[in-house]
Amino acid sequence: MIRLTKIYTRTGDKGETSLGDGSRVSKENHRVEAYGTIDEANSIIGLVRTKTKQAELILLDNILATIQNELFDLGAEMSIPMTEKNKEIIEKTKISEKQIERLENEIDQLNVSLSDLESFVLPGGTIASSYLHLARTVIRKAERLMVKMDSLEENSVSETALKYINRLSDLLFVAARYANQTDIGGTGDILWRPGQSRED
Repeated sequence: MIRLTKIYTRTGDKGETSLGDGSRVSKENHRVEAYGTIDEANSIIGLVRTKTKQAELILLDNILATIQNELFDLGAEMSIPMTEKNKEIIEKTKISEKQIERLENEIDQLNVSLSDLESFVLPGGTIASSYLHLARTVIRKAERLMVKMDSLEENSVSETALKYINRLSDLLFVAARYANQTDIGGTGDILWRPGQSRED
């Protein structure tokens, strides 16, 4: 069990931080940037969940609650360099194939009631949907950072972590559509109309 007895330590005052294995790195390190962005997305999902407590969206709220915990697991995995020495520590929170399969099942569950898309969707609509789109874009940013880190430090991101983050952005997109259709006051998809405001 993790116990936090003191919030400030002064150890980061010169721009360094400790990774999950205790090693010290700059706060601009690629690994720190990646798990920091995952944390950013998790915070946005926390905002979403202030708007998903009503009966119409409780299914979505339960899905997001599980995802929030998994994003902490993913952040923990990303905070530990993938060395042989750290293998046992990483395994405690490492994202599994079963978690990815669950995301896929949840995407299908949310998507079953949605109409086919005729155009790209613009972010917006209800508050929950708007925050879900914001979370989706931050997850995509985290994914880009993870891919960049993996290319700079060979084999530094697990295959399941990359699969999970990719699938999660898909789920958040479907969830945003679901919220706009299901939430009270929702108007459905806001579609992109190419060239709508052009004056030729």
